[in-house]
Amino acid sequence: MKNATLRQLKVFETVARHASFSRAAEELHLTQPAISTQVKTLEGHVGLPLFEQLGKKIYLTPAGNELLHHSRTIIANFQAAEEAMTQFKGVTGGRLNVAVISAGDYFLPRLLVNFAGRHQGVKLNLSVHNREELLYQLADNMTDLAIMVRPPTDMDTVNESFAPHPYVVVASPEHPLARKRRIPIAALADEPWIVREKGSDTRKSMEEGLAGQLPGMNISMEIKSTETIKQAVIAGMGISFLSAHTIGLELQARSLVVLDVQELPVMHNWYLVHRRNKRLPPVAQAFREFLLTHGATLLEQVTRLDPKLLHTQRKPRAGASPRGR
Repeated sequence: MKNATLRQLKVFETVARHASFSRAAEELHLTQPAISTQVKTLEGHVGLPLFEQLGKKIYLTPAGNELLHHSRTIIANFQAAEEAMTQFKGVTGGRLNVAVISAGDYFLPRLLVNFAGRHQGVKLNLSVHNREELLYQLADNMTDLAIMVRPPTDMDTVNESFAPHPYVVVASPEHPLARKRRIPIAALADEPWIVREKGSDTRKSMEEGLAGQLPGMNISMEIKSTETIKQAVIAGMGISFLSAHTIGLELQARSLVVLDVQELPVMHNWYLVHRRNKRLPPVAQAFREFLLTHGATLLEQVTRLDPKLLHTQRKPRAGASPRGR
């Protein structure tokens, strides 16, 4: 074990968390062979197999289970040491660790670049997850700040809203409902729906905003990728419920339209979330202030959001109080 590296432990922990080499490669932006090589090298240092494969699934061995516990402790201690050293650097030269739900990757990179332009020397670390993965990042202290729609209710966190977040129903411009006005929600009951996977913020927003009024929704496909959903809708395979912040380019290109459905859009808020007992480094504090001050305006600019989508008969769904658990 004395020759094992922190990188190998991080790769091992990611594979163990996902129970998948391919998903670990996706999260770490590495190739699957590179992931396999790191794990194999670590097993060589340990002298024991860490995973076993049964059928198409991989499982931790007893030795792997034990090492996983120690790996997470080592990673957390290293992050704590890094954060402590960051306190001496201030904003300049600090590293900003931010995690966001997948709908946020349509705007957050540009907001981060805008922030970095105001604070020279800042290093940016952005990770994108679905809701369940993001909650894991928070729970295991793997990120300074999280950006999401629904702050956790079972974790002691500070939750601050910084921008409105509308959800809309989209269709191909050739769809029969594309030119209709004031469409009753009931008129969508028989339409084939292409939706995000269960557990995602978009799916939960859809279930809260539509499923109660469409108990028999005709869900034809569940897809984890928003980009793939958009392409399926453009091709005429069905309609979908998506964040308005993810479709700006398609609306401009007129490859998608927002259906004029009564009582829509469904309004939520974007929240900036961190653990209440988390000691935020100066760079994270600066980014927090940046988002609370400029986030709403910049988000509208970079997503090219039609301001009319922010005006609705529906009351905003806050998801949680501005500050609290």
